[in-house]
Amino acid sequence: MKESILIIDDDSAIRDGCAQVLKKSGYDVNESPTGKDGLDKVDRYEFDLILVDLKLPDINGLDLIRATRERDLSVPIVVITGYGTIQNAVEAMRLGASDFLPKPFEPDELRLVVQRNLTAHRLAIENLYLKEELRRKEGEKRIIGGSPQMEALFHQVKTIASTDSTVLITGESGTGKGLLARFIHDHSSRREFPFVSVDCSTLVPTLFESELFGHVRGAFTGAESSKVGKFELASGGTLFLDEIGNVNLELQAKLLKAVEEKEISRVGSHRVTRVDVRIIAATNKALRQEVEEGRFREDLFFRLNVLALRTPPLRERQGDIPELVRYFLGVFGKKYKRSGLAVTPALLALFEEYRWPGNVRELENIVERLVIFSRGRIIDVEDLALAGVRIGERIQKGTGPSMAARQGRGAGHPLSLGEVEKRHVLSVLRQTGGNRSEAARFLGIDRKTLRQKLKKWGVS
Repeated sequence: MKESILIIDDDSAIRDGCAQVLKKSGYDVNESPTGKDGLDKVDRYEFDLILVDLKLPDINGLDLIRATRERDLSVPIVVITGYGTIQNAVEAMRLGASDFLPKPFEPDELRLVVQRNLTAHRLAIENLYLKEELRRKEGEKRIIGGSPQMEALFHQVKTIASTDSTVLITGESGTGKGLLARFIHDHSSRREFPFVSVDCSTLVPTLFESELFGHVRGAFTGAESSKVGKFELASGGTLFLDEIGNVNLELQAKLLKAVEEKEISRVGSHRVTRVDVRIIAATNKALRQEVEEGRFREDLFFRLNVLALRTPPLRERQGDIPELVRYFLGVFGKKYKRSGLAVTPALLALFEEYRWPGNVRELENIVERLVIFSRGRIIDVEDLALAGVRIGERIQKGTGPSMAARQGRGAGHPLSLGEVEKRHVLSVLRQTGGNRSEAARFLGIDRKTLRQKLKKWGVS
């Protein structure tokens, strides 16, 4: 998309000369012979840079700069004048001008000043995005899983990533919808441009428009300066709307317009800005049901649901639990300076028995607590109590039996912690052909401990 420049000057020769030079340089150029016409254009359109003559027939150039800054805080303003003095230049810069170009000037001087100010403007926008990226990367995670369910999901994602279509990701809380959205962006043609995330569940409705579309100074009480919205920050890249199901109907209508037309207006301004973003939305709600019950707009649902993905809950991909545990042990072992951590097979078996209502996020939380509170490098079932985790109690209360059902036990007869451990140890012994030394190594315990457990269970 070409960068757009507005030239405000009453001298037609200057306007035409500047326009020819800038058009040849690849810019989209607009011209205004008066200050009033220039302000009208500023109200209607978005410009990347404005060239302003300080001497105009209807409006003083300094007043024009002040009025422009009230409309847009960020656009670079370059003053051009043959009547400039140091005092005028200083006053213009104080009012918000970005640079000063005295007449007469050569084409190369004009190109240099324009390029310098546009580059500075782009860097300022990128800096806002990079600050968000830095906050995100402090807690960055990656998608883990080699189960059939995750392999099928990755196959879908690779196909979807190569397109530019809108994506709707559904799934329970804690299943990694945000990570999946980032994965799609990183494997798309937009990966060199920003990925901007908005958590719709935490936004106050009165600030929702400002957060997404930005605002101009004075748009509402407390708006002391203009602000760039998430749509503009994500220009060229991807805008991720997390928990889209929490947006109310009034705001859904405004969001629909932006998604359909790829145009926005900052709060308090009538100017239309074109935005080139890919939309990825996510929700833990059943949006079809929300549509049927009148809580979500049907037209917005169909606009978002062009390509649909579902992140499976952890209970549907228990085969990924060992890999996830190893990954989180590495992450938190590094964070808390505890290297070489591992969990016993008995604890891993208990994790596979539990149904994880909080999904991967809950597993992550528990592993972090175990890393903090466990005493040795090998984390066992007994360490759960030290970390204040009561998974075993939850299983016995019926919140997560799955192994019991697989082993022919009824839902009314869940396995106890001791039974889970005993069955796992005996299974390992069978796999090693009764070799206790090899079984002990696999279980992460010494041969004496294994012998004591077998004696307790009456196994010869």
